[in-house]
Amino acid sequence: MTQSAAAQKPPATPRRLDPEDAQHALAEVQERLRRQQLVADLVHRQEEGDAKANLVEDLVHRQHEAELKTLLDGLHPADIAFILESLPKDERQAIWKLVSPEHDADVLLEVEDWVRESLIEAMDRQDLVAATGNMDADELADLAPDLPPDVVAEVQKGLTEEERAQLLEAMGYPEDSVGAIMDFEMVRVREDVTLEVVLRYLRRLHELPDHTDQIFVVDRQDKLQGILPLSRLLVSEPETEVRAVMNADFLTLNPLDSDADAAGAFERYDLVSAPVMDDQGRLIGRVTIADVVDVMREDSQEQALSRAGLQEEDIFAPVSTALRNRAPWLLFNLCTAATASFVASQFEGTVSQIVILAFLMSIVAGIGGNSGNQTMTLIIRALAMGRITGRNLWQLVKRELFVTLMVGLCGSLVAALFAWVISHSLSIALVMMAAMVCNMLVGASVGVLVPMVRARFGKDPAMGSSVLLTFATDSLGFFIFLGLATIFLL
Repeated sequence: MTQSAAAQKPPATPRRLDPEDAQHALAEVQERLRRQQLVADLVHRQEEGDAKANLVEDLVHRQHEAELKTLLDGLHPADIAFILESLPKDERQAIWKLVSPEHDADVLLEVEDWVRESLIEAMDRQDLVAATGNMDADELADLAPDLPPDVVAEVQKGLTEEERAQLLEAMGYPEDSVGAIMDFEMVRVREDVTLEVVLRYLRRLHELPDHTDQIFVVDRQDKLQGILPLSRLLVSEPETEVRAVMNADFLTLNPLDSDADAAGAFERYDLVSAPVMDDQGRLIGRVTIADVVDVMREDSQEQALSRAGLQEEDIFAPVSTALRNRAPWLLFNLCTAATASFVASQFEGTVSQIVILAFLMSIVAGIGGNSGNQTMTLIIRALAMGRITGRNLWQLVKRELFVTLMVGLCGSLVAALFAWVISHSLSIALVMMAAMVCNMLVGASVGVLVPMVRARFGKDPAMGSSVLLTFATDSLGFFIFLGLATIFLL
């Protein structure tokens, strides 16, 4: 029976605040920083070399630092990370210097990647080695890409042979794989021991690894034989052998599986933890619900940014960095908007004769875009959940087009009524109705095709999807509406 050494260290973390308290703490930190800056500005207005003013500034500065340090010491590392992410870089670095060294490692693990880089830059080599020296192998593997190579090498010297092997193994897996998020903290037992022996072993531990809901049953080669749920361990007779009560039917993950697929399995089967096995059937790690929640949150954030053509960035990053992130898709959007305007300009004669069309064509384009956005959101989510296959693709396309047609017919009646009220022309109302239905079908088609094509070529299906959808529904919406008006109204 074994457990990783890291799991035997009792953590010393302060209480965790709820989100509202964390925001209150952020507001308090910002207020103290504002007061500190105000005092500094007042002192600088004094005559240069005023020793008394400098002494006052130094005393006030130390007082504010002491108050901030006391506040930070009472926060959970996750809440400190939240505060650091919400501050400009200069203030972030000032607060980071006040964080207790014993919390440095936990905070580095909690913050977003774009903040972690700036924090590591502000730390010297000795502080980095001290912060990472007590990390588990899986945690160190998460930070390794952001750490200087000499720091990683120094930390490796303090690891046991087993921990060093685990670190190298974790660093060898792709970023979005199960192997990259699995941890090595777990309790293993043999199948030929009694439950009483297992209970005695558990009592000798300082604590169980986080999110332990089951114990893994392995043989002498570490091949997984079954799982022993803690609930079954507690209610079964102590004299019973493990093999008699273990569950031999269980879900396993491979280290090369996608972390998104693992998240889907956790959601489907309501898992708290799942074993990770290599191709030889050996137990090499486990994935917990905490890891999966992080994956889901990151995927959700990436998807939201991708739809606008953005990548994750520091909200306080330099303007040059923000420009490199945002400019490409904005310039592409400018080109698509110019194309839509060019299409509309080709019907200048039609619009000049029937001026009311200029007010109505934006409705056609807007409704088509909204309809396509609904379809696109459903498709992207279905792709993320792995629910779209070659067999159900065509059925899904037909369904979306039919639903859009039904909604379009109902909505177009309202739009036609509005067009008739303001134009007093039945012909314009009918053209409005037809154009709206056609453009909604265009939006639905693009909403299906863009994510599917990008996914087919291994690209992020959400990246820039809204920009492409707007281009299609605006350009074709103007073309359809003004084209029908040209044909039937002139």
